[in-house]
Amino acid sequence: MAERERDNTTPSTDFVLLGISDVPTLQNLLFLLLLMIYLVTMVGNILIVVLVVADQRLHTPMYFFLGNLSSLETCYSSTILPRLLASFLTGNSTISAHGCMAQFYFFASFATTECYLLAAMSYDRYLAICQPLLYASLMTWKVSLHLAAASWLWGSLLLVVVTITLSQLQFCGPRAIDHFFCDFTPLLELTCSDTRVLKLSTLLLCVLDLIFPFLFTLASYLCIIAAILRIPSSTGRQKAFSTCSSHLTVVTVFYGTLFVVYMLPRTTPLRQLNKLFSFFYTILTPLVNPLIYSLRNRDVKEAIRKLLRKAITCTHSYLGGTGKRHFLFP
Repeated sequence: MAERERDNTTPSTDFVLLGISDVPTLQNLLFLLLLMIYLVTMVGNILIVVLVVADQRLHTPMYFFLGNLSSLETCYSSTILPRLLASFLTGNSTISAHGCMAQFYFFASFATTECYLLAAMSYDRYLAICQPLLYASLMTWKVSLHLAAASWLWGSLLLVVVTITLSQLQFCGPRAIDHFFCDFTPLLELTCSDTRVLKLSTLLLCVLDLIFPFLFTLASYLCIIAAILRIPSSTGRQKAFSTCSSHLTVVTVFYGTLFVVYMLPRTTPLRQLNKLFSFFYTILTPLVNPLIYSLRNRDVKEAIRKLLRKAITCTHSYLGGTGKRHFLFP
C-alpha cells in the first residue's frame, strides 16, 4: 500500500527503485554494510593503481592490465553504490528518467569493458605461459595500450545505441523498478512499447560483448592449462599456475555470477535470488578483486610492504625533523 501511494506521488518522469530489502529494521544495517564495502573497494582498487604506477617492478603488461582493471572497478562501483547509499540516508528511492538511463549506460559499458579487459588479460597470460620465447616481442607496450584502449572504447561505444533506444520507449503504469539499480531487464518489464527489435539487437550485442570475450578467455585458459600439465616438474607447474591463478579466480567469479543473473528467469519467486546474485557481481566482485590480487600475488604483496616501509620511514623522518626544529627554535 505504501509503495502504491509512493508511486502515485512520484512524477511521471521518475522511476522508483524498490531496492534490496523491504524490511525497515535492516535499512541501517544495510547502509553500514554497503558503506564499508564501498570504502574498502575504493581504497583497495586505488591502492593497486598507485602500486602499479609507483613500483618499477610492476611496470609490465600483466600489471598494466591489472591497473586498468582496478580503475574500472572503481568506476564500476561508483555507478551504483553512492546512489544506493543516498537512498538509505534520505529515504528517497526515486531516480529521474535521465539519471536512470545514465546509470544503466555507465554500468553496462563498464561491465562490457570488464569482459574485454579480462579477455586481454587472459591473452597476456596465454602468451607468457604458452609462448614464453615470443612474449616480449608479441606483448609490447604498444600492443598492451591498444588492447586496453580498445576494451574501454568498445564498451562505451556499443552501449550508446542500446541506451538511446531504451530511452525512447514508452513506460506505462507504475514506474517501480524491482531492483536496486537501473538494469536492462527490469526496465523492459515496465514498457508498453514493442521491444522485439530492441531485444534482437541486444541479443546480438550480448554475443559480441559477453559470449565472444568469454569464449576467447575460456579458449586461452584451456591452452594455458594444457601447457601447464605438460611441464615435467611439479615446481614448474606450480610456478606457472601461480602467475594466472588470481586472474582465473576473478574470471570464474565474474562470469559465474553474470551468467546466473541474466540466465535466471525473472519469475516472482526467483526475483529476490536474482537480486542477490546481482548484488554479488555488481558490488562484491569489485571488493573481492583487489583482495584476490593482493593476497595471492607475491609481487603485489612485496610492493605493499615496500610502500608501507617507505611511508613509515617518511613519517619517522618527518617527526624527527619536527622535533629537531622545536629544539632549535623553542
